[in-house]
Amino acid sequence: MAVGEQTWVPSSWRDLPARQQPEWSDENALAAARERLRALPPLVFAGEARALQTALAEVCEGRAFLLQAGDCVESFHEVTAVAIREKLKVLLQMSAVLTYGATLPVVKVGRIAGQFAKPRSEPVEVVDGVELPSFRGHVVHSEEPTPAARIADPDRLVQGYYHAASTLNLLRAFTKGGYADLTLVHTWNREFVASSPAGQQYEALADEIEKALRFMQAIGIDLATERTLHEIDVWTSHEGLLLDYEEPLTRQDSLTGQWYDCSAHLLWIGERTRDLDGAHVAFFSGVHNPIGVKLGPAATPADAVALAERLNPDRIPGRLTFIARLGAEEVREALPPLLRAVREAEIPVVWVCDPMHANLVRTPSGRKTRHFDSIMAELQGFFAAHREVGTWPGGIHIEFTGEDVTECLGGSEAVSEVQLDHRYETLCDPRLNGRQSLDLAFRVADLMRAA
Repeated sequence: MAVGEQTWVPSSWRDLPARQQPEWSDENALAAARERLRALPPLVFAGEARALQTALAEVCEGRAFLLQAGDCVESFHEVTAVAIREKLKVLLQMSAVLTYGATLPVVKVGRIAGQFAKPRSEPVEVVDGVELPSFRGHVVHSEEPTPAARIADPDRLVQGYYHAASTLNLLRAFTKGGYADLTLVHTWNREFVASSPAGQQYEALADEIEKALRFMQAIGIDLATERTLHEIDVWTSHEGLLLDYEEPLTRQDSLTGQWYDCSAHLLWIGERTRDLDGAHVAFFSGVHNPIGVKLGPAATPADAVALAERLNPDRIPGRLTFIARLGAEEVREALPPLLRAVREAEIPVVWVCDPMHANLVRTPSGRKTRHFDSIMAELQGFFAAHREVGTWPGGIHIEFTGEDVTECLGGSEAVSEVQLDHRYETLCDPRLNGRQSLDLAFRVADLMRAA
């Protein structure tokens, strides 16, 4: 069943194998949680999802660039004004660098207001000698390493909705209420970032932006009436992993009669759940949001074409985004065949690089980390592959935080292995801190200019 087929309904996935779903503790409680979610208002609206698809169509045509970024997995504990504001600051800084450095519009999509669940490689993990269900995110259970805390609680699905609603409400207030005003470009730089080489480079760029704005004003342009200088669109996204959450939040648009997953503007299907005959592909084939799919090293050209045919049969620009997560050592060889196959099938796709997930390593102490040099190597390989094939490198998909964490190695400040334990705060995988994120943005802007 695909987009446009009248036989599709939100529950169609239930007859198919669904990977990475929790073993919920109480089926009656799960049914009650679904009914509660079904009765709650949508978090986003169909018209907003269509607007994002229009923006992604510009990316698809090489006239814009996608910046998709945010937490590895959001924490219920960090749904606070300060935490949300600091993540937005980094996103605004990176967007300013990419827009000014490469003179292209940047479509800003956060991993935010719903990224509360994570797939796991193994169903169990060992913590301090005790075997426990692997932590799957706060929308499922608690991170505390006890058997009771790791019970999958259906009530947390409803809690996830309210945390997403709170986050989205504040995000809209910041982006439409003046905080994202381009004339405030200097105020987005945090103190711990400003003292770094990337922060100092950002301050110089902010000076240039202010000079450009003063010039525009001097020649008679009324900056006060230019909405795009004072308000921005930041769209929300998360991995559409928990189908018991996504199904009840899928609503039929009153204007078009089409189904939209109203939990976020963009949903993506993960590398572990992209089976062509599986529940996730079946579910997302029927919703009309922009959809992403992660493609790992095992993805073949035939896989990519089959997924594109299934998820974008009407060949609508902006409908489908492929997020390549191939690894620094694999991307240069593995990506070009995928690009050529999809191009030859004449299916419009936004190509994005996720340089984080395939570059995960463990230190001798067992700590998970990523090296900034490996992240940049994959990005360089991604741009090189597109240059070889003649396709557009449409964007980046990264995991960051606004906090001064020490989770990823390297960068301009050269975070070392001995520093990892200083502020290693992620609930799951390591994230770039503000300095590293800004450093990456400047380097990607250079790659964009070359492209």
